[in-house]
Amino acid sequence: MKIRNIDLGEYSVLLAPMEDVTDIAFRLMCKQFGAHLVYSEFVSSDALVRMVNKSLQKLAICDEERPVAIQIYGKDTDAMVEAAKIVEAQASPDILDINFGCPVKRVAGKGAGAGMLQNIPKMLEITRAVVDAVKIPVTVKTRLGWDADHKIIVELAEQLQDCGIEALTIHGRTRAQMYTGEADWTLIGEVKNNPRMHIPIIGNGDVTTPQRAKECFDRYGVDAVMIGRGSFGRPWIFKEVTHYLNTGEELPPLSFDWKMNVLREEVIQSVNRLDERRGILHIRRHLAASPLFKGLPNFRDTRIAMLRAETVDELFKIFDQIKETYGN
Repeated sequence: MKIRNIDLGEYSVLLAPMEDVTDIAFRLMCKQFGAHLVYSEFVSSDALVRMVNKSLQKLAICDEERPVAIQIYGKDTDAMVEAAKIVEAQASPDILDINFGCPVKRVAGKGAGAGMLQNIPKMLEITRAVVDAVKIPVTVKTRLGWDADHKIIVELAEQLQDCGIEALTIHGRTRAQMYTGEADWTLIGEVKNNPRMHIPIIGNGDVTTPQRAKECFDRYGVDAVMIGRGSFGRPWIFKEVTHYLNTGEELPPLSFDWKMNVLREEVIQSVNRLDERRGILHIRRHLAASPLFKGLPNFRDTRIAMLRAETVDELFKIFDQIKETYGN
């Protein structure tokens, strides 16, 4: 798959943009394990225009994670254009992505993110204006539609392509679904198989195993798959998926101890980037969601203690106990 001159190769596997998840430390780790392209947390265009420090910090990228995309969102055309220019000037990412897919109320409820699925003319106006404002490739991430009665993605994909975007990511749910139910890839496949579409189509939603990733390529013909929540507490999923896609064989099992060491490194990187208190709070989402701990016998009390730990020393002592009890 190529986005302009960025060649991501066959069977591209991408890390999805996720708020409070895909900071630079996590992106680097996923890149290390095989992600072909990584995305920043989404950044508010209004906050960038106001030069809010917290939002400006999200523009920090490093050469080791390239190619990297920065994602912005908003509902005002002028603000989105100005934010796009700020991103290009200050961060120089390889790709600028526009978020038309975030379903959460504080974003979509105000008309941004997936809220734009209720105002297609405005969505297209913003897209054209941002494409015209910057020199780097512009891409879009969106959903099937607002709800089950308005699955408009097949027609919308053509309209967005006509605005000049150079790739389109589709999450296989409507806004009304949020993150519930199963992702429906059939319409993603329809978009990809539309003979009028010539830009890369990236599929997103419920890719949690190497086998499912391969099925999405084979069955729906997408140019790339994007992994989001499947990477929580499991950045090594990119190692497992890329190995399977390239060889047709499952990666030899990664040991429990090896995976624990990866989580330990996640903690260290998070604390180094923020501070001890905020770093541990930030990493709890990964620890809570990690499949590494699912199904472990008599683990409930240990899980509670792990998620309540407030210092690195306290957390790592619990990690040591976990390795002693369940390691190999």
